[in-house]
Amino acid sequence: MVAQNTDPTGEKAPPTNPAGRVITASLVGTSIEFYDFYVYATAAVLVFPQLFFPAGDPTAATLQSLATFAIAFVARPVGSALFGHFGDRIGRKATLVASLLTMGISTVAIGLLPTHAQIGVFAPLLLAVFRFGQGLGLGGEWGGAALLATENAPRAKRALFGTFPQLGAPIGFFLANGVFLLLSEAMSDDAFLSWGWRVPFLLSAVLIVVGLWVRLSLHETPAFAKVVASGSRAKAPVTEVFRTATPALVLGTFIMLATYVLFYLMTVFSMSYGTSPEGLGYERSEFLALLLVGVVFFGLTVPVAGVLADRFGRRPTLIVTTSAILLFGLVLGPLFGAGSVPAVLAFLIIGLALMGFTFGPMGAVLPELFPTNVRYSGASISYNLASLLGASVAPYIATWLADSFGLAWVGGYLAIAAAITLVALVISRETRDTSLDEIGTAAKS
Repeated sequence: MVAQNTDPTGEKAPPTNPAGRVITASLVGTSIEFYDFYVYATAAVLVFPQLFFPAGDPTAATLQSLATFAIAFVARPVGSALFGHFGDRIGRKATLVASLLTMGISTVAIGLLPTHAQIGVFAPLLLAVFRFGQGLGLGGEWGGAALLATENAPRAKRALFGTFPQLGAPIGFFLANGVFLLLSEAMSDDAFLSWGWRVPFLLSAVLIVVGLWVRLSLHETPAFAKVVASGSRAKAPVTEVFRTATPALVLGTFIMLATYVLFYLMTVFSMSYGTSPEGLGYERSEFLALLLVGVVFFGLTVPVAGVLADRFGRRPTLIVTTSAILLFGLVLGPLFGAGSVPAVLAFLIIGLALMGFTFGPMGAVLPELFPTNVRYSGASISYNLASLLGASVAPYIATWLADSFGLAWVGGYLAIAAAITLVALVISRETRDTSLDEIGTAAKS
């Protein structure tokens, strides 16, 4: 049954979504989207340098592959503007369905691509096109999923509800890398490079059907329904959010910066360096297994962070966590560089646990910076501008720093990103006790 409420004026309020349905839809959808995204990230390190780029210097091929990896982060702000416009104009539900289809079709297409040996230079070009499509879809996905959770949440539990779309990241990453690990163990290297790597991409077709089924059963969020009823939808949401909430966009972007740099150092860079003969020289399956252990701690700390953010506030929780990330950056080089299994496992567990603590509250923090009529656009643009500044270049910069100067410089890069985020957190204001209907900008009054 759909819950019906009555507002203080006596009029029937818009239908609300049951909590279980909201949690399932936000969690399943982002899990699928992040699965698609991380399948590419894993393949960019393990497969694409050998199959989609000319033979030669292995380091150069890896850097070229990571460059195509970064293309999606250029696409994500474009996707956030495109899907944000429709999310604020026609609603969260329809836009989330469209973003899921865009992401899923691009992922399946990558799994069907011919290699460089078959079509030459067109192989990396097509890879780049569909990678752009992945970024476009994910650019619209996260903001809608976060709003789906927070705009349906009780005020006292907004951060906790906001962690459910965030859990899609560790779940999607675990599924993506788990599939790669199983395939690596079940077949020879030749078979894996010949056709096995395509399986994780093609499996996305099944996941898309599941995601669509869940999301099509939803009603529009009550917050957006009120905007429609009041006739206060923005005609040009992207223009409006830049005109009225520029400080919130800037703060949101830099509040997310350390989160992105940390995650892509802990996943893409660590796997590249950990499995490279010039790095730690681990076998692919061995390092994937260690990484999956770390991702479990990522998943466990995400909801804990939501509870802490509801109990103590968003700013205190994130200031403590970001300070810990800065300190972690200072010990990254010696810890990861030690190379032993205990040291590498400790590095992955600590780093990915910190990732959960910083990523968990973001599902509430960014939406709480913006008014309802531009919230989809504002939260999405901030989230994806941070991805462009942090995630897109992090594996490339880290690989170059490690190769040129050593791992300690990679840790310094993370520490600088954390320091920038700390400044943004200090000048932002607390939004825990503010109604979503009252939220305007993030700047201190």
